[in-house]
Parts: sequence; C-alpha cells; structure tokens
Amino acid sequence: MAQRMVKCVKLGKMLPGLAEPPFTNELGQRIYENVSEDAWRQWVEQLKMIMNEYRLNLADREAQKFVRQQMEAYFFGEGLKPPPDYVPPEKK
Repeated sequence: MAQRMVKCVKLGKMLPGLAEPPFTNELGQRIYENVSEDAWRQWVEQLKMIMNEYRLNLADREAQKFVRQQMEAYFFGEGLKPPPDYVPPEKK
C-alpha cells in the first residue's frame, strides 16, 4: 500500500503524512491533513524544549492549553519564539 502524502504546511512540499491523527479533535485532524511525519518529528523535539524550559506538567490543564497554542503557532501561525531565558545547546 502506498504511503499517504500531504502538502506539508511546515516544510512546504509533498511528504509522507502521519499514519493517523495525533489527537481526536479538530486540531488533530488539521495536523493529520496538513503536516508531514518529518515536521511532526521536528515538533516533538520543540515540545521537549518547551516542556523543559517552561517546566510544564502536562497533567495541568493550563499547561495543556499552552502546548496547544504553541503547536498551532508552530504549524499554522507565526512559528515559535524561544522562551525568554532559552540558551541553545552548543554545537559540537
């Protein structure tokens, strides 16, 4: 079976899409229809940074809301701004 392709909103080209929506809501469906596997993997790395820098507890509803806002900005908005005190790791 051929892999499902999407015109990725983040990377701007046709790429393999996700196998299923990441969430069972409107945002999950929108991501499924418009985001590639590659862009999703990049988001997961961004999410790790966001969680660490903002010290988020994803069991907290406010943290979940913040992550949703960041995800929408990352894929469908102006992109992410790094946290105020973020220092990127040094390249080796």
